[in-house]
Amino acid sequence: MSLTPVLLGLGSNIEREPHLCAGLDALAELLTDMRCSPVFESQAVGIKSGPFYNLVVAGQCALSLRDLDRRLKFIEADNGRYAPDRKGLPLDIDVLLYGDLVGNFDGLILPRAEILRNAFVLRPLALLVPERLHPGEQRSFADLWQAAQIDQQLQPVAFQWRDRELTPAELLQGHSS
Repeated sequence: MSLTPVLLGLGSNIEREPHLCAGLDALAELLTDMRCSPVFESQAVGIKSGPFYNLVVAGQCALSLRDLDRRLKFIEADNGRYAPDRKGLPLDIDVLLYGDLVGNFDGLILPRAEILRNAFVLRPLALLVPERLHPGEQRSFADLWQAAQIDQQLQPVAFQWRDRELTPAELLQGHSS
């Protein structure tokens, strides 16, 4: 069974901590060598809503891209994403990268364009996998973040999952404004 390196973006703007923890618990069943970025709070982009918590997860996946995407939809559904009466976005999980695939795969465009457009995706990537190359740009996420001119405010937030603090204290202290 071959494993593919994947990067996934997670976000929530309603009951943020429980939904993100539930998403991480579910992803821990799908991925090996799972690592999490720090968690950031940001204002919503493209929708009118309260602020989001966002993070990026890296791991190795044995599923095909199609099966991974399908499983992510189930995880989102389990957290109320598709409920008819839902308010806000309980859990959003996007495939940012699947190996080094570039292109349109049954409507899933990789790498996701949001990587280069949204600070709440690029900043966590730059912290989690700074040397990893963006397969379309052939530049590291650290370099892309350094060069980014994205007008979005990010606030690191203290966040625990499975008794681990995902956001390092030094990052939190650097933002005590």
